[in-house]
Amino acid sequence: MNRLLLVSFVIVAFFLACAKDKVGHEPTPYNLEIPSHFPQMQIPADNPMTVEGVKLGRILFYEKMLSLDNSISCASCHASENAFSDPNQYSEGVNGTLGTRNSMALVNLGWQNNFFWDGRSKTLEEQILQPVPNPVEMHQSWPATISKLKSSVAYRNLFFEAFNTTEFDSTHVAKALAQFLRTMISAGSKYDVMYKFENGLTLSAAETVIKNSVTPEEWAGYDLFKSLNGADCFHCHNGALMQVQKFSNNGLDATFTDLGRGAITGNSNDNGKFKVPTLRNIALTAPYMHDGRFATLDEVIDHYSTGIHQSATIDPMIEFASQGGVQLDAQQKILLKAFLLTLTDEQFVTNPNFQPLNP
Repeated sequence: MNRLLLVSFVIVAFFLACAKDKVGHEPTPYNLEIPSHFPQMQIPADNPMTVEGVKLGRILFYEKMLSLDNSISCASCHASENAFSDPNQYSEGVNGTLGTRNSMALVNLGWQNNFFWDGRSKTLEEQILQPVPNPVEMHQSWPATISKLKSSVAYRNLFFEAFNTTEFDSTHVAKALAQFLRTMISAGSKYDVMYKFENGLTLSAAETVIKNSVTPEEWAGYDLFKSLNGADCFHCHNGALMQVQKFSNNGLDATFTDLGRGAITGNSNDNGKFKVPTLRNIALTAPYMHDGRFATLDEVIDHYSTGIHQSATIDPMIEFASQGGVQLDAQQKILLKAFLLTLTDEQFVTNPNFQPLNP
């Protein structure tokens, strides 16, 4: 009898110990490497990055259960070969429903202040919550989505490892995806070497080789890009991130079918303004503009050269709007395009850490 009691005690103690270990699980802090020429990234205090959280976010990025008919995932509209953008003018949601704006590239999001073309979300976590229930995207309620994920033992374990809870909800999904997206840093282009060299920053031996490979045409295109009397792109696209955090009416239309930022703020002074995107990997992210109206870089260059339309909210930084643009000649267009191609970061689009991972 005593022996039976002893065995029972050992069994109970074993399970209690296991339960205690499970309750006490702590995720592993993630060491995010920030490029030396980039500003520090501000990580939200309520969503610290962990190895387990990033792993879960990476898996969820490719998870089709987030959609109503299990047909699309985040990656469906943000393909790695297109620098995590959509090569289609408008993204296709469940049941073939089309949106009205081109999907923005997912790159260096940890330094963004506003999300979506109209800036309707202030944080990355807030932005992530929107596509799932959106009827023209994934078209699935969050309760239904969480129910699907909870039906998977693998996901229950992954959420426990990442957030120390089995009662996860939409906020945990958003936090995990945000952690993964913050790791998607693009800083390995030829432009990065040019930028570091120009600013007197130390180059590695490999970067010195790249610097020596920059052609006269690429340097000339960069000079043109920055010149007030040249392409005059630098007002909205500069620095390591190749982006200014603002909303701009860049002269696409004289009248607006899409009010952009104005539809969010209700301020007519914001009509026709859209978030200024980064130019990183620009050669891979066609089509261009909020509505994907331009299929090629050449069309974009032509727009800023001779296609500017004036309106009440035109960006004052577009100094040659009154004459339709900066009036680049054929050779200048070639040089400018040569520079824009230096912004392609092959290391980013082929990074194995951003590819699908099974739960």
